[in-house]
Amino acid sequence: MQKTNLLYEGKAKKVYQSDNPDIYIVSYKDDATAFNGLKKGTIMGKGEINNRVTNFLMQLLEKNAIPTHFVKELNARETAVKRVKIIPLEVIVRNIAAGSLAKRVGVPEGTKLFSTVLEYCYKNDELGDPMVNEYHIAALKWATKEEMKLIAQYSLKINDILTDYLSKSNITLIDFKLEFGKLDDGTVILADEISPDTCRFWDSTTNEKLDKDRFRRDLGGVEDAYHEILKRLLGQ
Repeated sequence: MQKTNLLYEGKAKKVYQSDNPDIYIVSYKDDATAFNGLKKGTIMGKGEINNRVTNFLMQLLEKNAIPTHFVKELNARETAVKRVKIIPLEVIVRNIAAGSLAKRVGVPEGTKLFSTVLEYCYKNDELGDPMVNEYHIAALKWATKEEMKLIAQYSLKINDILTDYLSKSNITLIDFKLEFGKLDDGTVILADEISPDTCRFWDSTTNEKLDKDRFRRDLGGVEDAYHEILKRLLGQ
C-alpha cells in the first residue's frame, strides 16, 4: 500500500490518499499543540507512540463490537484506515472533573462525577471548537438525531470498555475526546485517535498525569509519560 496525495495536515497528523480509493494513510507527527494552537512544541517519539497506542485500543474496541476506521498498522508511525467523511463534532466523555469542566463549574480537579458526562464541540479551529448541544447539531444538520443517538451509545460503551481495560494497568481514564465518521453507505464508525494526546490518563495510585497535560501545563516529563502509557498497554 502506497501513499499518494497529501489530503490534509492537522496539528498532530497528516492524512494521505493511497493507491486504494477506499483507504487513507494516517501519519502521526511529533508536533504538539495546546490551547487551540497557541502553544506549540515537539514531543519526541509522540507520533509513533500515539500511532501504536491508538491502533492497540482501536483493535480492542473492534473486538467489543465498536466499528472503527482501523485497517492495518503499516509501520511505527503510519496506519491504513477506512476512508470516511468526518462528522464535524468532537465528543468529550468525562468521568472525573478536570481541565475546562473543573474551571467552568467551579469544582476541584479530580472530583468524581456521579454519572458520565457527554459534551459536544463543533470542530472548527478558527472558532476555537465551541461547545454545542444536540439542538445546534440538528438545526445545522451536522448529524441526524439517529446518528447522534448512535454516537452517544457508542461513546458510553467505549468509555465502559476503556475504563475497565485501563484499570487493569493502574490507569484511571479521567476524560477523552472521540471523533466519528461515515462510510459511503452512511455507516457511522469511530475515527481519529485514542492516545495520550486525546485522553487524560492518571496513575490510579498517585494521580500522576500520564498525558498531554504535562505539555499543556509545563509539568515536565512529557516524553516519559507517553512512554509509560506505551509500556503499560503494550509492554514496550
